[in-house]
Amino acid sequence: MSDMSSTMTPGSGPTEKLLFHEAQDYHPANGTLLGFWVYLMSDCLIFACLFAAYGVLGREYAGGPTGAEVLELPTVALNTTLLLLSSITYGFAVLEMQRDRKNPMLLWLVITGLLGLGFLTVELREFAHLIAEGNGPQRSAFLTSFFSLVGTHGLHVTCGILWLIVLMVQVMKKGLIHANKRRLLCLSMFWHFLDVVWVGVFSFVYLMGVLP
Repeated sequence: MSDMSSTMTPGSGPTEKLLFHEAQDYHPANGTLLGFWVYLMSDCLIFACLFAAYGVLGREYAGGPTGAEVLELPTVALNTTLLLLSSITYGFAVLEMQRDRKNPMLLWLVITGLLGLGFLTVELREFAHLIAEGNGPQRSAFLTSFFSLVGTHGLHVTCGILWLIVLMVQVMKKGLIHANKRRLLCLSMFWHFLDVVWVGVFSFVYLMGVLP
């Protein structure tokens, strides 16, 4: 898009000066999703450091309880099931979004949020039980690294649920506009990323933690 304006210079006739400008800010296609991938990679570094710390400190009990004594596989199996199911229900929500079916999509998002809340409830009860028995993060290096890694993941899930609620309110007010679809896709990547991290936590912390 361009504007043309005439200017007068002394001793000469009118001259034309071309002025070029953009009517809108330039925004590359899928730029937001690419930027969000960059954020997720930075989050990977945080969890990589926490996994590394647990790998070094996970057997340092300082005379306290071992992982086999405090970790309960039935509880974490329930937790894992809830989080993996929430990833499936979010996938159904994305499918409904692509069909522009707002109400079914919102229903699947509600189910996803409830499953996420169930995951957090079980995790907080596990933390409360450990602390009540005197096995808080200050008890040993093993428990410090355990609470740091699992707690950081739980904090991410909490942020994801709050983000989910905000997006549901935006969709109810403005519908499935392009901006809301883009935000829902970003949250989808974030939610699935948390599932992948939790599979690592379940395998590395809980399954290996109960080994003698």
